[in-house]
Amino acid sequence: MGSDRFYPEEAPVRRVRISPFWIDETPITNRQFKAFVDATGYRTEAEIPPDPKLYPGMPAEMARAGSLVFAPTEEGGSLADHHYWWRFEFGAFWRQPFGPGDSIEERMDHPVVHVSYKDAAAYAKWAGKSLPTEAEWEFAARGGHEQRDYQWGEELAPAGVMLANYWQGTFPTQNTLEDGFFGTSPARQFPPNDFGLYDMIGNVWEWTKDWYGQPRLPIKRGQACCTIDNPRGALKHESIDRRDPANTLPRRVVKGGSHLCAENYCRRYRPAARQGQAVDSSTTHIGFRCVVRESR
Repeated sequence: MGSDRFYPEEAPVRRVRISPFWIDETPITNRQFKAFVDATGYRTEAEIPPDPKLYPGMPAEMARAGSLVFAPTEEGGSLADHHYWWRFEFGAFWRQPFGPGDSIEERMDHPVVHVSYKDAAAYAKWAGKSLPTEAEWEFAARGGHEQRDYQWGEELAPAGVMLANYWQGTFPTQNTLEDGFFGTSPARQFPPNDFGLYDMIGNVWEWTKDWYGQPRLPIKRGQACCTIDNPRGALKHESIDRRDPANTLPRRVVKGGSHLCAENYCRRYRPAARQGQAVDSSTTHIGFRCVVRESR
């Protein structure tokens, strides 16, 4: 598990052992999520106006339901400033991903988006399943192979073939669309890995149940050691991004990268890649899939 070749939060490489589990072949689709909503009447966090008490300093006019939508400016801008490509869109939620007037009617087999961690966990509970741990997710994504950079090997696009939905070109202003998609793509559009799982790489980031932080490793004589059984993430308070004093929300691990990952910006379309996401976040590039663990 992990990698020493890309981003520091992926290190160190360590050996883990995972108890048996089943995992969904694809991310949960709009069709599947609609069945959940139709059966339960569930409302996602993006459909509920935020409570100003939970967001000190939030302008009063922002206390309206909505979600983050990918909307790059023409001039581009610094890759350090996400405001050049993210916009909070009032009325954006899973049924209308880009806001009022949009529809999922032609995208029923695309991954559902604009789901927060709470939304994903609610679906999983209704389905009699759970969200995966980071280790379970990474094990599944590797498809039975160890330490490949990508789930299919060491080349991102072997012989120029696109094997996942990610950004080709210069993010965020130029997408050459060599994979055929600007946004999400239908489930099973690209080849599965060797476990028969689709879209473990690219398309949408996927929630896991672990809190984000540095890997917790067993120590022996001052050095990391040993095989780790069913590892878990950081403690909840460790997951808060201390670089931003205004951000006090804990973060969960998301995995797999998305259609917005690019060679010049976010090379996280790999099994080892990981990112911390605030638990209330919902966007046009985050989804999820579920697991069922074998009982003992």
